[in-house]
Amino acid sequence: MKFRKHHPEEPEINLIPFIDVLLVVLIFLMLSTTYSKFTELQISLPVADADKPRENNKEVIVAISAEGRYAVNRKTLDGRSVEMLTAELLSASAGAKDAIIIVSADAASSHQSVITVMDAARRAGLARLTFAAQSSQGGDGR
Repeated sequence: MKFRKHHPEEPEINLIPFIDVLLVVLIFLMLSTTYSKFTELQISLPVADADKPRENNKEVIVAISAEGRYAVNRKTLDGRSVEMLTAELLSASAGAKDAIIIVSADAASSHQSVITVMDAARRAGLARLTFAAQSSQGGDGR
């Protein structure tokens, strides 16, 4: 009996699956980094073109100054708390849950001031909210 020495085959490395995985990762990274430039947006608010405003008896107009002071239906509020604004919205809407809150904020007012009005409207149970903007023609639009 003659026994031959068995020579093991050389291991072969298949690179095709490795290249496929790398291409998928590369495509994923290219797509996900394309949308990361949101901080470069230059915006100027608020200006909008809109139809003439419709008259509605159940409107509550909340004005926000550049300093963050509030006025509800032309009545200036002394404080800036959410609770005080909620109470004033409830009294101005006269308990009507379908009243429309119109937020008329100065372009230089802080984002937090607008969020405070939205939070006060939610606490008062007033779900209909809209924002006033200056018309680009210079008229009074909402």
